[in-house]
Amino acid sequence: MTTRNRGRQPRVLYLSFYFPPSRASGVYRARATANHLAEEGWDVTVAAAPLKFLHEAIGSVDEKLAETVDERIHVERPRLNQFVWERDVRKFSRFRQAMPVTARWFYDLGQRVFPEHYASWGWASVRRALRLHARRPFDVVLATGNPFASFAAAWLFNKITGVPYVLDYRDSWTLDLFADEPHYEPDHPVWAWERRVLRGASRAAFVNDALRGWHAERYPEVADRMMVVPNGWDRDLLSVVEAPPAEASREAAAPLRFSYLGTVTAAQPVEALVEAFASARQHPDIADSTLNVYGHLGFFRGSDVQLLERLGLDPARGQTDDAATGVRYRGPVAKTDVATAYAESDVLVFLAGGARYVTSGKIFEYMASGKPIVSVHAPGIAATEVLAGYPLWFNADSLEPERIAQTMIAAGKMARDLTPEAREAAKRHAATYTRDRVLAPLESELRRLAGAPRETAGPEGVPA
Repeated sequence: MTTRNRGRQPRVLYLSFYFPPSRASGVYRARATANHLAEEGWDVTVAAAPLKFLHEAIGSVDEKLAETVDERIHVERPRLNQFVWERDVRKFSRFRQAMPVTARWFYDLGQRVFPEHYASWGWASVRRALRLHARRPFDVVLATGNPFASFAAAWLFNKITGVPYVLDYRDSWTLDLFADEPHYEPDHPVWAWERRVLRGASRAAFVNDALRGWHAERYPEVADRMMVVPNGWDRDLLSVVEAPPAEASREAAAPLRFSYLGTVTAAQPVEALVEAFASARQHPDIADSTLNVYGHLGFFRGSDVQLLERLGLDPARGQTDDAATGVRYRGPVAKTDVATAYAESDVLVFLAGGARYVTSGKIFEYMASGKPIVSVHAPGIAATEVLAGYPLWFNADSLEPERIAQTMIAAGKMARDLTPEAREAAKRHAATYTRDRVLAPLESELRRLAGAPRETAGPEGVPA
């Protein structure tokens, strides 16, 4: 390890397309990573998505979340060619309006170089980074995907400058997590790109060991550089260390409040959840209970109608709750306000799509609440490795509605009889997954690569 940075602040370029105010599913890991590095003394520059794309193309923002980004972090927003997202012909460039076929040909040509619609952002990030690097050199690059143009950008920047880079697979590039099979045909160019960027990377991080193992099997030549950096929960966004007054004053005989907090997506077993809850409400201990759904319906405009229907609600009539089924859609909750939603819940429902490689970042803050958790997902997903040590976990290990209903009834009984000691035991397990703890090994690895060892105090309190 070199010591070229001893005595000065190490500098990191963080390639993270989805960064606040984006509300994409991976943005909380990105926000936490950047904040953690800044808190540990890093000079952090983030290359993120253009605000125009977040507001106009996908309409997916949480302005309150942006306020939680450490003020020491510098955010750059390189341009993105929004060719495939632009639907209004009046906003087309003059060239595209005059020669649409030729414009499409040039766009497709770029896709053949790097097969992703975010490629232009990746190249623009490299150009912007080179200008910044010429003024004050970066010591290391951290790239998170998706999109995976960030990986290609880190690779190219390394080729030009020699600056080492680390890849953070918060998602899988070539594995379809929901079908549990490769996402691309064997001859697709994405495979060559993944091999290329992995070979050049100093380290590659994955959110669970199952994903690390899948990639290690396919790229054994770099398996020794792969590590696991799980997701975690954010203390600054989830103030539930002590029982809030809303919980303390709840009447023991009041109807139970089951809650799901998070984005509802088409990949989740929503129908199984609704059917199971309807069945559970036939039991006297669960009768009159409600199933509260907090969060956005999908990540993009127009996805809410279908998802409301899957919840058994009628969007045509503006229906957001059904007294007959007990299902209530409570709408989006800003990340900064989720603690209140947890305080107003008795049992949390962990609804997840996908197969064995799925963890989901939501499960960590569920555990931090110290509440009973009911699993509604396929058996054997990676999240069960995290939940296995949580004493208030109720798992049907099945998507059969009747089996899920029985776990709901058991979790409801636990919620009524929950003791302070049981809740504290649950919180002790959750405490092992705070963001600072899970990110510490990644920060240490970045520091090693940057040649910036952490200074230690000598006998007289002077840095050694």
